[in-house]
Amino acid sequence: MHLVMPANPIVGTVVSNQRCTAGSKSAGFVRHLAIDVSGTPLAGSYISGQSFGVIPPGVDSAGKAHKLRLYSIASPTSGEDGRGCVVATTVKRTIDEHHETHKLFLGVASNFLCDTHPGDQVVMTGPSGKRFVLPSDVHSHNYVFFATGTGIAPFRGMLMDLFAANCRSRIVLVMGSPYASDLLYHKELLGWQEQHTNFRYLTALSRERQSDGGPAIYAHDRIRVSRDEIVPVLETERTLVYICGIAGMELGVLQRLSEALSPLQREQYISVDPDAMQDVAGWTRRMLNKQLRPSRRVFMEVY
Repeated sequence: MHLVMPANPIVGTVVSNQRCTAGSKSAGFVRHLAIDVSGTPLAGSYISGQSFGVIPPGVDSAGKAHKLRLYSIASPTSGEDGRGCVVATTVKRTIDEHHETHKLFLGVASNFLCDTHPGDQVVMTGPSGKRFVLPSDVHSHNYVFFATGTGIAPFRGMLMDLFAANCRSRIVLVMGSPYASDLLYHKELLGWQEQHTNFRYLTALSRERQSDGGPAIYAHDRIRVSRDEIVPVLETERTLVYICGIAGMELGVLQRLSEALSPLQREQYISVDPDAMQDVAGWTRRMLNKQLRPSRRVFMEVY
């Protein structure tokens, strides 16, 4: 970790910048950005699940250099090139309106990265992160991944690492998005599902009906809707649960876990105060790590 610090960053070179949403009419603009870090301390020094830092050019409104932003690595440990020299991330343009001035707000780092072209340079740091990674023995566990939006980034790299290791464990990925056109790496994931019989890819659309005609659902609702495919994996004593995406989704996943599993099985993932179990629907994020304590088998990265 932290081989490259902000005080002495490295410069990477953009290799490719491609749109990665499932359709051309997506509600958001999301890019898959690959950066060459050959000849720097970052080359071959990161693993899937970690992040790297980006220091965008220019200064802020106070005239100070912009601070770094962290971006999840979307590459396998071997990198996009198979040698660990090309690292990728998944970037969504931040476009918003200031709640007081009503002026348009553009995210500094996200728009800088989305605007880059092959050959452009990016100032970088890292790697960061030591817990949201795969176990050293990937074959000893089953995996259930829950992602929303760009939270898919670390799971893309993790899945590629699992497939490269010929991991035969049961693997389930639940990908949530507002519309089908917002699904990221959709064709790639469908292809992996065809190639690997132990991998199941499930989508959850929150603002339109599902592809099978079912009602709109959130990612955590897949535990209930696709119970026969997910719960048997969760019931095993070797399963790890990873959650990445918009803050708040982790609470929904923990609620559905608690509803779907027996008390003994639930304890594998979360310890709940008896009083809190009386009103699972009333849980709030303020209860996390107090009345609701995720176990070491649950990994969460939300923002």
